[in-house]
Amino acid sequence: MKKNLTALLLCLLALPAIALDGTQILQKVDRNLEPEAYEMLRKLINVEPDGKRKEFVLYSVKKGRDKIVALFLAPQSDKGRATLRLGDNMWLYIPEVGKPMRITSLQSVTGGVFNNADILRIDYAAEYNVEATAEEKDQYLLSLKAKTNEVAYDKLKMWVDKKALLPVTIECYAASGMLIKTLRFKDTKDFGGGIKRPATLETDSPLYKDYKSVMLYSQIKKRNFPDEVFSLNYLPRVEDLRK
Repeated sequence: MKKNLTALLLCLLALPAIALDGTQILQKVDRNLEPEAYEMLRKLINVEPDGKRKEFVLYSVKKGRDKIVALFLAPQSDKGRATLRLGDNMWLYIPEVGKPMRITSLQSVTGGVFNNADILRIDYAAEYNVEATAEEKDQYLLSLKAKTNEVAYDKLKMWVDKKALLPVTIECYAASGMLIKTLRFKDTKDFGGGIKRPATLETDSPLYKDYKSVMLYSQIKKRNFPDEVFSLNYLPRVEDLRK
């Protein structure tokens, strides 16, 4: 009996390790980029062809896979504005107007190459199915297809670092197959609390020649929030979360 058990164990040990499937990889990428519930500070910089820059500072909070709020802290002209995303639905709150307005994923509340879907990003696995997975030396290549027509990009090609399970490059495509933009993740940093991820995200687009946008992450930490935070009625009070 012992001989049989020993032989079975040896056979199991001799089997090759089972590779992660594409969906598992994508889910791990989501959690490695961000906790399921967090608060975050980041700077968004738009760079025009002549070198002119416009900078925004955003405070963001997220809960679950598809609920996120972002509050503008700077510049002064945008301070107090807040955006809310619940799944595919998005709103912009402007204090002077006093009433949330519907916005779309392909619009941009900052006017740069990053659109609202990029700025209010939810889990990739919430929006995309993995159609194919390939291996390229030290990276996985995931081919992703949008689950619905409401998603900003119809398809993504995502190159993932095998060891860190973090994205390196993402190409975003329209349903026609046209490349819309490329996202590049750089400067991996330890944010504490078990969060180690790229601190810089750069993007450019063939549709906006010589324009570039950059996100610089300065703080990400786990924090839980009540559901009421992710509602239209709470948008005027998002600033209270920072106190």
